[in-house]
Amino acid sequence: MSLQVPLREKLNGSSGGPTKAVILVGGSSRGTRFRPLSLDVPKPLFDVAGHPIIWHCLTAINKVPSIHEVYLIGYYEESVFRDFIKDSSSEFPNLSIKYLREYQALGTAGGLYHFRDAILKGRPEHIFVLNSDVCCSFPLNEMLKLAQEKDAEAVILGTRVSEDAATNFGCIVSDAHTRRVLHYVEKPESHISNLINCGVYLFAADALFPSIRSAIKRRTDRPRLASHRSSENLASSFMIDDDDTEKSEVIRLEQDILSDMADNKQFFVYETKDFWRQIKTAGSAIPANALYLQKALQSGSNELAPPSPNIIPPVYIHPTAQVHPTAKLGPNVSIGPRATVDAGARVKESIVLEDAEIKHDACVLYSIIGWGSRVGAWARVEGTPTPVTSHNTTIVKNGVKVQAITILGKECAVGDEVRVQNCVCLPFKELKRDVANEVIM
Repeated sequence: MSLQVPLREKLNGSSGGPTKAVILVGGSSRGTRFRPLSLDVPKPLFDVAGHPIIWHCLTAINKVPSIHEVYLIGYYEESVFRDFIKDSSSEFPNLSIKYLREYQALGTAGGLYHFRDAILKGRPEHIFVLNSDVCCSFPLNEMLKLAQEKDAEAVILGTRVSEDAATNFGCIVSDAHTRRVLHYVEKPESHISNLINCGVYLFAADALFPSIRSAIKRRTDRPRLASHRSSENLASSFMIDDDDTEKSEVIRLEQDILSDMADNKQFFVYETKDFWRQIKTAGSAIPANALYLQKALQSGSNELAPPSPNIIPPVYIHPTAQVHPTAKLGPNVSIGPRATVDAGARVKESIVLEDAEIKHDACVLYSIIGWGSRVGAWARVEGTPTPVTSHNTTIVKNGVKVQAITILGKECAVGDEVRVQNCVCLPFKELKRDVANEVIM
């Protein structure tokens, strides 16, 4: 008697069980490096290339036929994602999208473990885990194929970066022939590899939670002495010493799980040759915006503005925005809802957010113009271009480290004929004189 394989599984190239996806969205106490933009909107919901950062993750997840359930895990209030989930559920009818709120910051693996019953319901075979602050092409189907070919317990997405940048990320040492991960170190002190962790993982469901459980047991039995290179890591791992239960809850995939998996598991790396970028600082939204717009251009997306003498593609203009025909836009520009760009204005490599106004003959380069902000006539708001390969959004000017990208927070006003260069301006500020290389508070 032959058993018929369902069509969806045939399409997926496997008769395996269902797959689920988890997107880690963090919480309001994080995202401080994304200020001043995260003062008004949570980083995962910030618009890049015309859509929230997290929407790009969902678009990729929707292309995996075996995924029907997606969980967003973080510790924002439930109300924060309510509208986004409602809109996304109608846009991606194949996906059931739910938000699971942590009662406190539990770490990237701690949150997964806390909601293990919900994630394991329906007995998924594989679980994708994506960090929301990652910009890439998300080759999820390819990762799933590798996992099935190798019978892997874990597959990590990796990419090559320059050797000097590599130590800022988790570094992977792998067997070039079998693609097996031999060694994993989070932010090593010295160079070990230029193949880095992209923050996108695929786990076999029956391997993930036992690994987290053993990490919790190790933590409880023997509190770990770890060196923390940054205050960010310190903040995420420091707990009150005399409360072992609380301490054991903060478990991070990168520091506590992956290095252990590399030692004794079927752990493989899928190396992407496509674009990859981390969206950590507010300025990093500009290169991410460019990468997603270029991807939309290559895939022939009908969301982009058609090229013309005054539109240098790729350019995204929201249907409700008003752009004067003599204004010149592009490349790599996103214009948000109800924004206006007046006659003769020039906008390049920038994001103009909702309700912002750029008056006639103004120039905006390598900048983010905040919600409801106004750039006066003949004003110039500009940042400094950074190399495409650079993962850093700061530059050194006159011996001082400054933001390469100029950022105006919500409802800022730049006066007529005023020049603003390499500045970060907090919300509700009015700039009446030329200013450069400053944080305006």
